[in-house]
Amino acid sequence: MTTVAQMTRDELREMIETTVEQKLLELLGDPDEGLPIRKAIRERLLRQREAVASGERGEPFEDVIRRLGLE
Repeated sequence: MTTVAQMTRDELREMIETTVEQKLLELLGDPDEGLPIRKAIRERLLRQREAVASGERGEPFEDVIRRLGLE
Protein backbone atom coordinates (compact mmCIF):
# COMPACT_ATOMS: atom_id res chain seq x y z
CA MET A 1 0.00 0.00 0.00
CA THR A 2 1.29 3.46 -0.92
CA THR A 3 1.46 6.15 1.74
CA VAL A 4 0.85 9.85 1.10
CA ALA A 5 4.57 10.47 1.56
CA GLN A 6 5.30 8.07 -1.32
CA MET A 7 2.79 9.63 -3.73
CA THR A 8 3.74 11.95 -6.52
CA ARG A 9 2.18 15.38 -6.61
CA ASP A 10 -0.16 14.27 -9.42
CA GLU A 11 -1.21 11.12 -7.55
CA LEU A 12 -2.03 13.14 -4.45
CA ARG A 13 -3.97 15.71 -6.48
CA GLU A 14 -5.97 12.94 -8.19
CA MET A 15 -6.75 11.30 -4.85
CA ILE A 16 -7.94 14.60 -3.38
CA GLU A 17 -10.04 15.45 -6.46
CA THR A 18 -11.71 12.04 -6.37
CA THR A 19 -12.39 12.26 -2.64
CA VAL A 20 -13.88 15.77 -2.88
CA GLU A 21 -16.05 14.78 -5.85
CA GLN A 22 -17.35 11.69 -4.05
CA LYS A 23 -18.14 13.68 -0.90
CA LEU A 24 -19.95 16.43 -2.84
CA LEU A 25 -22.08 13.84 -4.63
CA GLU A 26 -22.82 12.18 -1.30
CA LEU A 27 -23.84 15.47 0.34
CA LEU A 28 -25.61 17.17 -2.54
CA GLY A 29 -26.82 14.24 -4.57
CA ASP A 30 -28.10 14.70 -8.09
CA PRO A 31 -31.12 17.02 -8.23
CA ASP A 32 -31.88 15.75 -11.75
CA GLU A 33 -31.82 12.08 -10.82
CA GLY A 34 -34.77 10.25 -12.30
CA LEU A 35 -35.60 12.97 -14.83
CA PRO A 36 -35.47 12.16 -18.55
CA ILE A 37 -32.60 13.58 -20.60
CA ARG A 38 -32.46 14.39 -24.29
CA LYS A 39 -30.65 11.96 -26.58
CA ALA A 40 -28.04 14.57 -27.60
CA ILE A 41 -27.20 15.34 -23.96
CA ARG A 42 -26.90 11.64 -23.12
CA GLU A 43 -24.54 11.09 -26.06
CA ARG A 44 -22.40 14.08 -25.03
CA LEU A 45 -22.18 12.83 -21.45
CA LEU A 46 -21.16 9.37 -22.64
CA ARG A 47 -18.41 10.90 -24.84
CA GLN A 48 -17.18 12.95 -21.87
CA ARG A 49 -17.14 9.89 -19.64
CA GLU A 50 -15.10 7.99 -22.24
CA ALA A 51 -12.66 10.92 -22.52
CA VAL A 52 -12.14 10.99 -18.75
CA ALA A 53 -11.73 7.21 -18.63
CA SER A 54 -9.05 7.39 -21.33
CA GLY A 55 -7.08 9.99 -19.38
CA GLU A 56 -8.29 13.16 -21.06
CA ARG A 57 -9.23 15.37 -18.14
CA GLY A 58 -9.54 18.72 -19.83
CA GLU A 59 -7.32 21.70 -19.16
CA PRO A 60 -5.01 21.38 -16.15
CA PHE A 61 -5.85 23.69 -13.24
CA GLU A 62 -2.41 25.32 -13.37
CA ASP A 63 -2.92 26.21 -17.05
CA VAL A 64 -6.29 27.80 -16.29
CA ILE A 65 -4.72 29.88 -13.51
CA ARG A 66 -1.97 31.10 -15.85
CA ARG A 67 -4.39 31.75 -18.73
CA LEU A 68 -6.64 33.83 -16.49
CA GLY A 69 -3.68 35.71 -15.00
CA LEU A 70 -4.46 34.55 -11.46
CA GLU A 71 -0.89 33.58 -10.54
